[in-house]
Amino acid sequence: MSCAFKVVIPARYGSSRLPGKPLLNIAGKPMILHVCDRAKEAGAAQIVVATDDIRILDAVKNYGFDAVMTSPSHESGTERLAEVAEIYQWEKEDIIVNLQGDEPLIPAAYIALVANSLAQQTVAGIATLAAEIVLADEVFNPNAVKVVVDKLNYALYFSRAAIPWDREEFQQIDKVAIKKNTYLRHIGMYAYRVSFLQHYVQWETSVLEKIEMLEQLRILWQGEKILVAKVDKAPEAGVDTQEDLLRVEQRMSS
Repeated sequence: MSCAFKVVIPARYGSSRLPGKPLLNIAGKPMILHVCDRAKEAGAAQIVVATDDIRILDAVKNYGFDAVMTSPSHESGTERLAEVAEIYQWEKEDIIVNLQGDEPLIPAAYIALVANSLAQQTVAGIATLAAEIVLADEVFNPNAVKVVVDKLNYALYFSRAAIPWDREEFQQIDKVAIKKNTYLRHIGMYAYRVSFLQHYVQWETSVLEKIEMLEQLRILWQGEKILVAKVDKAPEAGVDTQEDLLRVEQRMSS
């Protein structure tokens, strides 16, 4: 049975590599609107784009979705979500999915899955996704964030390093064979309860978070649980460069 959930899509105008990224045209409309469409397909009860720029706000509202101006000083999308929850006075038990505004190819089923995974348990205030890694190159790629989970699928640790480290197999990196059901790539989409967000914004940045540059480590540092739901494969990469934009345009136009 599906739960009721909301989706918030943080969308900043500034981008060092692609200025105005949320408004870049893909297959006839701005990228941010494709992301809104994925949230709608997932069955979200409410969709809000949280932005710091009036041009994004206007584009989203003109298309028929809700948008709100938020502070330009937030250090993370999670902090922006907390502000949105406060603006709308959402209930403490409401579930919010944080959906990246530069991933127009994210499967709608993944959005629903992360929300429903959180709704079906009470131990964690946050849920996220991961997919099995089958290629050695990905295990050793620092841009691919790895996660190790316990037997109940709660995260033990996230890292840009190869975790778990296979002490014997990894002696010769050029001849590595990846063991099945061992390595998980984290997919950066989260579902939160509003009550959790209210706690999160009061926590200081942790030492581990600063080292790895991974904000989810702030949560583990505080001793909180993160539920990790597994999917068959990682979604196609989002848009960070001009090359990404052309790739996604080609996929969505075919």
